[in-house]
Amino acid sequence: MTKSRNKPRHRPARNTLSDDESAVFRDAVGAVATVTTNRKRRPEKTLPSTQPIMREADEAAVMAELLDDAPPDPDIETGDDLVHRQEGIQHGVVRRLRRGHYRCQAEIDLHGMVVDVARHCLGVFLHDALDNGYRCVRIVHGKGLRSGHRGPVLKNKVAGWLSRREEVLAFVSARPVDGGTGALYVLLKKQKPS
Repeated sequence: MTKSRNKPRHRPARNTLSDDESAVFRDAVGAVATVTTNRKRRPEKTLPSTQPIMREADEAAVMAELLDDAPPDPDIETGDDLVHRQEGIQHGVVRRLRRGHYRCQAEIDLHGMVVDVARHCLGVFLHDALDNGYRCVRIVHGKGLRSGHRGPVLKNKVAGWLSRREEVLAFVSARPVDGGTGALYVLLKKQKPS
C-alpha cells in the first residue's frame, strides 16, 4: 500500500505590516465606509420576440375578415348558379369565365367539411394561390343535397366569403364537366411583384 503525499497547502500570510506601515496606509486611504452586500439583482432584460409581429397581425386581420359571417352580398345572383363580379369587371370577362376559357391553375375540394374548417382551408388556399401568381382557380363546395331543409350551407357561405375578398375579381358556377353548381371558377387579381 502506498502512502499518498499530501501537498502542503498555501496559507496566506497574516498581518505582515508593521504598525507604522498600517498608519501610513490608513492616512493615505482616508476614511473607509463599510459596504453592505444587500444589493438587489437587476431584472434581466427581455429580448424582443423573433416573430414577425406585423405579418402575424396582417394574417390575423385576413382570418378575422374570413370569420365574419355578414349577410351575403346582394350583388350575388342566387339560385342554382352563382355569379359575382366586382365593380369595373366587364360582362365579357364573366362570360368567358363561365364558358371555361380561363385555365384553372389550382383547385380545392371543400364539400363535406365543417364550416369553420372550410373557411380556414379556403383562406389558406387563396393565400397560396396569390403567392403562386394563379389567376383562375376552382373551388368545389358541393351542391348541399345532404343538407336537408337548410339548403346548401357551404355553397352560400363560400359565395359570401369570396364576395368580400378584394383579390377576387369574379366567380361563377362551373360547367357541368367541372362540378356544375357544386363548384366555382374564381378569377383572382394579378399580384404585383414584390
